[in-house]
Amino acid sequence: MKADHTDHDRLFKELIQTFFREFMQLFFPEASQFIDFKHLNFLQQEVYTDITAGEKHMVDILAETKLREEPGLILVHVEPQAYAQKDFNERMFIYFSRLYEKYRRRILPVAIFSYDQERSEPDSFVLEFPFLSVMQFKYYKIELKKLNWREYIKGSNPIAAALLSKMGFSPGERVKVKLEFMRMLARMKLDPARMELLGGFFENYLKLSGEEEAELQLEISKVDRKEAETIMQITTSWHEKGREEGWKDGKKEGKIEGKIEGKLEGKIEGRLEGKIEGKLETARAALKKGLPLDLVAEITGLTQEAVLKLKNGQN
Repeated sequence: MKADHTDHDRLFKELIQTFFREFMQLFFPEASQFIDFKHLNFLQQEVYTDITAGEKHMVDILAETKLREEPGLILVHVEPQAYAQKDFNERMFIYFSRLYEKYRRRILPVAIFSYDQERSEPDSFVLEFPFLSVMQFKYYKIELKKLNWREYIKGSNPIAAALLSKMGFSPGERVKVKLEFMRMLARMKLDPARMELLGGFFENYLKLSGEEEAELQLEISKVDRKEAETIMQITTSWHEKGREEGWKDGKKEGKIEGKIEGKLEGKIEGRLEGKIEGKLETARAALKKGLPLDLVAEITGLTQEAVLKLKNGQN
């Protein structure tokens, strides 16, 4: 299994487990009416060995709950690969059948396709003869790239907000998608930990360039003042946390590698230069977009004097 695949698994697993009720209510409202979310427990990840193919496969999320007062399971499997998986529907059936053999409960199967390219995936596995239909196994499926992101920005569902980054949008809509994501966060008023989870997931899949960030700040300045202030508070808290974590990481690395003084100094200087250059790049892009000096300074953390020098072409 590729490391990148494992990272995707971790991101999706953490997101969906944290907001499981919201996930089911968003995509499967009819099924959600039968689920008792007060009785919810996530079981240990199941690993199955395909002896014929010589491969190991993992079930990403297995939720133990009650379905109409009867104990049941909800199987959620994420397919994040950038290429199509042969016989995925058969593999989904095997997951299901082995879980049923082990638990002997009703199981609701769900497959999430988070491919970067839009394509059609099956939602069933059929075994039949010309003279007999032996079995038709069906499962819920979500093909994120086929979802229109604009249809999910009206409400305040945290799952919808995070998954905007994986839905279908054009390259020219990237800034708009990020803006609507921030507006959704401002409406939710979640605790900092959940806010950071959503932000981290989104940034992993849709990270704006310096020029795009400047355009985003310009768009934020156009929304309602109170809403814009809330958005800026969120981004400021993220920047502060990022600086704090960066300082801690640097200190930790310094303890480990600080035995070589020259290496340590070089690392610190390199990091500082990189951070400063990044701020300058963002500031230049923001000025190019016509943002006022005070707003550019607030965005980048630079002084207004430094921003003015940039504007006058002195740096």
